[in-house]
Amino acid sequence: MIASRTLALLIAAVAASAALQPSRAHAQWWGSRAPADFEECADIAEKAAKEARTAALSECNAKFAGRRKLGGGYSYFDFMQNRNFDIAGPNPTPEEQRQIDEQYTAYLDDQRQSSIAAAFAAKQQQQQASLKREAEKTPTTTGSAGKPQTAASDVKRIKPTGCAPQSFSCEWPRLSEGIKDLKKALFGTSTSKAKRG
Repeated sequence: MIASRTLALLIAAVAASAALQPSRAHAQWWGSRAPADFEECADIAEKAAKEARTAALSECNAKFAGRRKLGGGYSYFDFMQNRNFDIAGPNPTPEEQRQIDEQYTAYLDDQRQSSIAAAFAAKQQQQQASLKREAEKTPTTTGSAGKPQTAASDVKRIKPTGCAPQSFSCEWPRLSEGIKDLKKALFGTSTSKAKRG
């Protein structure tokens, strides 16, 4: 039973292969001389019967990747990169195909780097928005001019997030408050100087 099943599968495979192979007469619908490029093939296909024209044009498209350029030579359009490449003949040579593939690899690398840069920029915007929300939540007191001011004790304990340790911009608020406290301790407040004079 297993042998008959294997034999049946083998016969089915051979039959399918024969059915899928285009007939020799169909493959040479263009006549005695094969076309040299897509444009010549398409010209011949246009003269075919209406029913066969679409299939013939499709076959021309499959046979020739390049298209004639006005000034001479051929151009290959790579839809994956959405760009044209100059090629020597109606189809890319193995060397030309290798160069196109290398360009595609570089194109994918550029796309990947652009995606990473966009994601990084979005993350920075989220962090900035988060810092802004944090700053808005910080308790404030009203100064003599009626402007909201951060309390001195709040300034001492606020440390910006995302700062490198020991960086000047991160340590400045604490340093500034330390200098003010030192001045008060050594010289007193500015109001006491005004009373003395």
